[in-house]
Amino acid sequence: MSGFDILAARPIWNRNGRVNFNLGNGRTRKFLSYYKPYQRLFWADMACALVVSVTTLLIPLCANFITKNVLASDGADTVNRIWGMGAVMLGLVLIHTLANMFVAYQGHMMGAKMEHDMRHELFEHYQKLSFAFYDEQKVGQLMTRLTNDSFDLAELFHHGPEDIVISSLNFIGAFAILVSINARLALIVFLFLPIMAVYAFYFNKQMKAALRRSHDRIGDINSQVEDSLAGIRVVKSFTNERVEARKFAGENGRFLQSRQDTYLSETYFYEGLVAFTQLMTIAVIVFGGLTIVQGTLDLPELITFLLCVAILIEPIRRYGNFTRLYQEGIAGFERFMEVLEVQPDIQDAENAIEPKIIQGNISFQNVSFQYRQDSGHVFNNLSLDIKAGEFVALVGSSGIGKTTLCSLIPRFYEVNAGEIRLDGTNIKEIRLEALRRNIGLVQQDVYLFAGTVADNIRYGNVNASDAEIVTAAKKANAHAFVMALPNGYDTDIGQRGVKLSGGQKQRLSIARVFLKDPPVLIFDEATSALDNESEKAIQASLEQLANNRTTIVIAHRLTTVRNAQRIVVLTEEGIDEQGTHEELVAAGGTYANLYNMQLSL
Repeated sequence: MSGFDILAARPIWNRNGRVNFNLGNGRTRKFLSYYKPYQRLFWADMACALVVSVTTLLIPLCANFITKNVLASDGADTVNRIWGMGAVMLGLVLIHTLANMFVAYQGHMMGAKMEHDMRHELFEHYQKLSFAFYDEQKVGQLMTRLTNDSFDLAELFHHGPEDIVISSLNFIGAFAILVSINARLALIVFLFLPIMAVYAFYFNKQMKAALRRSHDRIGDINSQVEDSLAGIRVVKSFTNERVEARKFAGENGRFLQSRQDTYLSETYFYEGLVAFTQLMTIAVIVFGGLTIVQGTLDLPELITFLLCVAILIEPIRRYGNFTRLYQEGIAGFERFMEVLEVQPDIQDAENAIEPKIIQGNISFQNVSFQYRQDSGHVFNNLSLDIKAGEFVALVGSSGIGKTTLCSLIPRFYEVNAGEIRLDGTNIKEIRLEALRRNIGLVQQDVYLFAGTVADNIRYGNVNASDAEIVTAAKKANAHAFVMALPNGYDTDIGQRGVKLSGGQKQRLSIARVFLKDPPVLIFDEATSALDNESEKAIQASLEQLANNRTTIVIAHRLTTVRNAQRIVVLTEEGIDEQGTHEELVAAGGTYANLYNMQLSL
């Protein structure tokens, strides 16, 4: 993968190969905003983290009290005092355990709830982005942002503040105790800390880049798997299983390399810190022993000192854990924000209206469109008027822009120049939801969702009754084959409707539009996957549905649009000719050539 973000096309690695992790004030505020709904739980979690730190520090002090004061006394109540201090320590352990349990459960639930909120926000944002965005993206990468990245963020949201609080308090408290016991010995411990900090800082940078690359590579794997499995029938029909296996092996190998880099940097980071802490312990034992010989330290103080050194080591380990969580979480948050900051290029105007009635007059006025600035125009200054209730067919060679022209009407793409009007109103001034609610579309590439037959038909009107679903299916000539399925309308059709034939899937998609019952209809090769008998039945149903509705039909088979009130012929120069079937055949132009060519096949 190149060193450019797939969404913003900007570098994510600097010249030194390090990841840029500067969140900025806006992103920092956004990051902290996810804590707001759970403030009470957050502060309760922090309070328990504080309790954990305090009880951790009190236990070695209790041990010091026993070894130095209680055991050194000759009083008759020594045994009772030991038992009493043991009870105090037992109470501290109980409190410590309960606080830790709260942190472990409620803290994790807080992180999970925040993850839920972020995932929901990102999914809703996905729904707002236009076709142009998805034309440039890989589904696997977008899925990774929704799953893996949000999970890493949940861990950071939960463990991050806890690790900071517990580590800071334990470190400061333990070091204060060490200084109070023996300042010179504490200074020896302190000398290790700057060296450890430099070491940790260096390998921390290595972890950043490795973790980001690992995140990107798992997204590439998801994209490869999604692409291969979605097209498994094509793969098998061309016997290209080995080709797909090689492609996956390549992505899998790149991911393995990124994980190797990650684990290597983590190994140096964590094991190096462990080695430093062991050296610190050895130094305390050696110099502590010399201090005892010199008579400036006694054995109980050395025991307490070692216990506090062990506590001092724990914050360092927690810091290491926090560093890992921070790198993974911030990498995920960066990727999350990269998508969230993509503004939908098609939005409602500030004063967008919602017409009460749509008649269906459509007017293209000097419309120009190109998919990208560096690509040629699909249309340039195209003008076309379609009257309400008119049945218009768009014909022309493949790739000429018939589907693109129809995609501009519901604003799946935005025109670059000119305007499209619906009942005299610029479609940019109509609320997107209202505009698309009044347009029925049956696309050439049929997509059915996992679920039942009824679920897929009901997608045209989520509030439709079972009777309305059956009526729509009958109009689409689908009722007969649906009733022949094992469970009728409750039959599960599988992912993308894999359990149905192409013609059956097409008829269900048509039934959805019958159920939607919009004033404007667009059929993009709606009968292309049907046999002749079914095509005739559907053609009759479409003509019935098109009665008194604005209907645009995109067709390659010209025999299916002979009854259109007007046929518009598109070429690279725009609209070449238009008229009825008989008029265009008699004219002997582009349409006549196309029609005669198809008759001869």
